[in-house]
Amino acid sequence: MVNPAPSTEKAPAGAFSLPFRPIADLVHAHALAQPQALALADGQTHLSYAQLDALMDRIAASLQLSGVRPGEAIALCAAPSVRYAALCLGALRAGVVVAPLAPSVTADALAAMLGDAQARLFFVDAQAVPLLPREGMMPLVALDTVAPGQPWDAWLAPEGAAPAPVQVQPGDAFNIIYSSGTTGTPKGIVQSHGMRWGHVLRGQTHGYGPGSVTLLATPLYSNTTLVSFFPSLAWGGSVHLMPKFDALRYLQLAEQIRATHTMLVPVQYQRIMALPEFDRFDLSSFRAKFCTSAPFAAALKADVLARWPGSLFEFYGMTEGGGTCILAAHEHPDKLHTVGRPAAGSDIRLIDEAGRELPPGEIGEVVGHSPSMMTGYHRQPEKTREAEWFDATGKRFIRTGDVGRFDADGFLILLDRRKDMIISGGFNIYPSDIEAQLRAHPAVEDVAVTGVPSAQWGETPVAFVRRRAGADEEAAQIMAWYNARAGKTQRLAALHLIDELPRSAIGKVLKRELRALHARLAAAA
Repeated sequence: MVNPAPSTEKAPAGAFSLPFRPIADLVHAHALAQPQALALADGQTHLSYAQLDALMDRIAASLQLSGVRPGEAIALCAAPSVRYAALCLGALRAGVVVAPLAPSVTADALAAMLGDAQARLFFVDAQAVPLLPREGMMPLVALDTVAPGQPWDAWLAPEGAAPAPVQVQPGDAFNIIYSSGTTGTPKGIVQSHGMRWGHVLRGQTHGYGPGSVTLLATPLYSNTTLVSFFPSLAWGGSVHLMPKFDALRYLQLAEQIRATHTMLVPVQYQRIMALPEFDRFDLSSFRAKFCTSAPFAAALKADVLARWPGSLFEFYGMTEGGGTCILAAHEHPDKLHTVGRPAAGSDIRLIDEAGRELPPGEIGEVVGHSPSMMTGYHRQPEKTREAEWFDATGKRFIRTGDVGRFDADGFLILLDRRKDMIISGGFNIYPSDIEAQLRAHPAVEDVAVTGVPSAQWGETPVAFVRRRAGADEEAAQIMAWYNARAGKTQRLAALHLIDELPRSAIGKVLKRELRALHARLAAAA
């Protein structure tokens, strides 16, 4: 059972300062007010609010019949679908904690996350099958006809079933989101109902509501998706899920359903904007587009602003919570190199290596406090302590691991991840600076820079470049072009051409894989 520490969370003061309400209760209210309105769709299945509400009741009742108690967890590993989404919502109605797991992890990582979550039931589809051990697995429920376990229809309570009522409080655990694992073993981030309520309140300023149509093309196990998914339904809009992202299909679907809202990661924006067919699609229905999870290049933001109707918001923050910065790019086209200013209720500060707070203008690690903060890492109190920083008054902040500075107008400029900073010959080198310069080369489509061991300098920067279609420049030519423009300490030791940068499902570059690739290439040379 997930037992978070006592929470002092309160819903942040929004434009209407609404009192806390569980998201599952809001879905029920919409089912009464607009029963025939579309709630969820995935290309194969459509549910109205009345149908979704009834299915959530059946799911909550089924969990109770299965012996899953409030505060205990279930795990899911599957492709995005209406059934997956309804299962999450039904679990919340039963006070059950949801642990959505990525099908892209290794079998060992999946087993570790299942053990950490202490899940009572595991819901799977065909994507999870290669990761499942042959024995010793907890009870399985199959979300499709391929996966092993009890069939969904046999597990689900009959039509008309209703669960025993459960009272949900803001401090109760809502879900366990496992970190992307870009640096190692994923950690379970316990988020409360109060934290999710904060996301709902923030959504009231972005135009969600009856008639809004949100198109989502990122996985439902990612917080990136959920910060848009839950507010969309909480305010009575419809959500369309793409089980697998395809840039052209995305545009076709957006035009067809008259999408008003979307959340995409930078690499998805990049691929959409690069399509020769982009400008022939009618995207005039869009009110708001959102982006988060990875660095969003200023030139790409400018292209989106110029050619895609509707406002553009970049969110900077962490799944762990803490402070959030928001860049309303359409309002501040001269600040596209930043991630915006602290959101209402967010306190963002910078600290040095010794944990001392830094004055404005200095470069330091970003720490943040807000009403939306994780309870902690699940069953890892030492990791929770490592992620926390307290100011002189005892106020709790979450450490981001990012390095940045504020400009004179209070906009945050990110320089890099602290762990990605390269120390070469005693000098601090930020890979993002090198990446920005390399993107100016006409042959460079995508790039990532990481540090590798150097006997002479301790570390030295190496670049990995994906060329634009039709470009024929060799690696040595691109590296020579860059090194001629770089300061001595920032010059590249090597540049590798690569077909595709390795990324997580939400677009974060997996730099540990790039370092391993460089080591293999160096050994073979």
